[in-house]
Amino acid sequence: MSFDEEWAAAKAAVREKQTAMRLNQLDGGGGGGGGGGGSNPDAVLTVEQSDLAAIGNAAFKLHQRLATDGNHARASTQEAGTAMKQEFALGPALSTVAEKWGKQLTTLLDACGHISNHLEYSKKAHADDEYVIATQFKFEQLNKGFEERAQH
Repeated sequence: MSFDEEWAAAKAAVREKQTAMRLNQLDGGGGGGGGGGGSNPDAVLTVEQSDLAAIGNAAFKLHQRLATDGNHARASTQEAGTAMKQEFALGPALSTVAEKWGKQLTTLLDACGHISNHLEYSKKAHADDEYVIATQFKFEQLNKGFEERAQH
């Protein structure tokens, strides 16, 4: 088979697949992971408090480890850069690497702290909202409103 014949066959195969492809709807089959949520479409949007707590805890632990261990490489690199500054061109480059590492480490520490703090804040804010709703919402008022509406 010549190249032209192979090329024509490959193009025909692609055209055949394109006509069978549907991008405008979700596959009706029970595949996994695409967002259908089974019989409860809102299940995809559900987040349990334990999930948020686990993420916040992981961010907090990562922050602690980075704060402790993340500076070891920077300190020794800075020390080597300072020691080699006078005699080697590599010295200033190592100092620059150590400086950049320090800035990146600070950014990462800030991000981990932000995640942990935000999740803690969100947990408290939602608990406060739930409390307000539970204490201020009275079923008697709701029933009265339904009864009034039904009479009109």
